[in-house]
Amino acid sequence: MGINSETDINANLQIGPTTQGMVRIYVEGDGVDLPMDFDPSEAIEIADEIKAAAMQAQKMAKKGQKKR
Repeated sequence: MGINSETDINANLQIGPTTQGMVRIYVEGDGVDLPMDFDPSEAIEIADEIKAAAMQAQKMAKKGQKKR
């Protein structure tokens, strides 16, 4: 499965700080229990990547609407 593949899998996503000063991204779903801890600078980089991807997706969606 790649980044552009659709799926019917449902999962919950939680993001927050830990008592150890880390940022935890926690994914929970059918058969998945995945806590991932990042130091704050890594978390900021991840947030920047998510924001950049969201902006690209927004542009792509607008281009798709114009073609209709």
